[in-house]
Amino acid sequence: MFFGGRSTADGQRLTISSYIHFLTLLMDRNLTSWFSPSLNKEMPIAVYGNYGFALLLVPTAAADYLEYERFQLMDSLRPLIEGGKVKVFSIDSINNESWMNNSMEPHHKIIRHKQWNDYIYNEVVPFIRNNTSWETPIITCGASFGALHSANLFFKRPDLINGCIAMSGVYDLTEYTKGFYDEDVYYNSPMHYMPNLNDHAILEQIRNSSHVHILSGSGAYEDPESARRFGGILYGKGIWYELDIWGQEWTHDWPTWRAMLPHYIGARF
Repeated sequence: MFFGGRSTADGQRLTISSYIHFLTLLMDRNLTSWFSPSLNKEMPIAVYGNYGFALLLVPTAAADYLEYERFQLMDSLRPLIEGGKVKVFSIDSINNESWMNNSMEPHHKIIRHKQWNDYIYNEVVPFIRNNTSWETPIITCGASFGALHSANLFFKRPDLINGCIAMSGVYDLTEYTKGFYDEDVYYNSPMHYMPNLNDHAILEQIRNSSHVHILSGSGAYEDPESARRFGGILYGKGIWYELDIWGQEWTHDWPTWRAMLPHYIGARF
């Protein structure tokens, strides 16, 4: 069986909808939503699997909660999900109501960003706890812009989140703010606030994590130097982290992330 316009064994073309149906036959998949008080809108979430640590997937750029499924990353994770190693929670971004929305005032963009953070901490984390256990580790994960979000969510609230897997990211929010900078941008830009983080309790919570994975390719549109710079900041704060830079054949695209994520979940968890 193939996907992406190629033929199946019976000669019929496999559409996206039929592929998703095929995927749901192989793993437990549940879609739900609720009206978010933090964002004042309905917010969906997709849950895959039944057991294992909780992986909170943050979309790239302006994408939605089913992006990782459409681009077959969930199929790459299927053996790990069905084997009970990981339970995946895939959420919506609101980047198209924030940094990716060119018609908004910058101050309103950062307000919306902060509201999305509140949605994660006050709504999604309790939802995950109620669907796993209060002892189950929560690891944030994302690619591209999702890598910045996943790192930021962990480093701001290590009391709620237990680590991050950040793929192909830059960790400087000003890469997306088009010149806008204020205190709120600072406190949501890990490259800015982490060097100055001196709260011993928060630092110790971060240091207690054995799952800070900063990953990048070296091919087209990747920025491995951003990963190295951020790793240097973590090193300077005495924070354990894993920095892994893959070769030139690994570009800023889905084949890279479909290879990276199952490799690290399989090898490190």
